[in-house]
Amino acid sequence: MIAAIKRVPGQPVTNRNASIALIAVGILALSASASEASRKSWRDANASIGSGRSFSGVASYYGNESGSKTASGQRFNQNAMTAAHRSLPFGTRLKVTHSGRSVVVTVNDRGPFIRGRVLDLSKGAAHAIGLTGRGVGHVVAEVQ
Repeated sequence: MIAAIKRVPGQPVTNRNASIALIAVGILALSASASEASRKSWRDANASIGSGRSFSGVASYYGNESGSKTASGQRFNQNAMTAAHRSLPFGTRLKVTHSGRSVVVTVNDRGPFIRGRVLDLSKGAAHAIGLTGRGVGHVVAEVQ
């Protein structure tokens, strides 16, 4: 592709080099955006969910990271009613239901990063809805 650019008489060589650089940057940008789109597609499946809307899927829980900082900057408390979601804004409140039991959680972290899962609940929230036995389970979450 670079060989296709020919020097035009009277055109300084620096402009040709700039043209080559711009073409290279454009190609890299296109390939990066295509790669990014395919990589994010499953992560951002619920990005456009608004208030009163719900989604469902497999949720898991985590609790061994107690005391470390979450993506929102808060300290993680495994006994708090919190959750991690890939794209919902921090502070979003969700009513999460599993096997007829519900809990209201606040999104304060990012995750889960395992394909097919929609939420990571804190250990306290998972225990409140009976999810700690198997570690994962099908949930319905409604934005409050």
